Amino acid sequence: MEIGSKLKRLRMKNNLTQEELADRCELSKGFISQIERDLASPSISTLSDLLQCLGTDLKDFFNDAADNDVVFTKEDVFIKENKEDLNVVNWIVPNSQKHDMEPIIITLLPQGISYMDDPHDGEEFGFVLSGSITLYLGSEKFKVKKHESFYYKANQSHYIKNNGKSNATVLWVSTPPSF
Repeated sequence: MEIGSKLKRLRMKNNLTQEELADRCELSKGFISQIERDLASPSISTLSDLLQCLGTDLKDFFNDAADNDVVFTKEDVFIKENKEDLNVVNWIVPNSQKHDMEPIIITLLPQGISYMDDPHDGEEFGFVLSGSITLYLGSEKFKVKKHESFYYKANQSHYIKNNGKSNATVLWVSTPPSF
């Protein structure tokens, strides 16, 4: 998180100059400028004072704006490649583990496999975007092809595998977050 730019946006939203904010907080204008450019870091106490002068508090300030975001771009995606299991996971919603559900897009290379998830409360949904996969749910297995979906209560061990010769890509959503 860039504290400085977020503080600057708050200051400007409150129609305050750096000098006005500095006077209210008994700080120097130069120090406010350094904080806003991320050249200096305020102590927790100083940050709390700044936020109080800006009409907010530490809790609301650090309750990241991503909680209010609705649309996410490719720049928001976090990608992790697992060469051992032959898969690539794209977390397509930042910080989704803080929410009720967690969507990912997983690409399984030929013979690729997701990690085996232990039973947990909640449900999972998947939609095969390309290729085909086998869903292993407890002692059962299900073939799921392109444009087909799966949905189950996650009360058994589960994972997916690509037994095919081409990549398989799946949009997979877990609730609560478990990826």
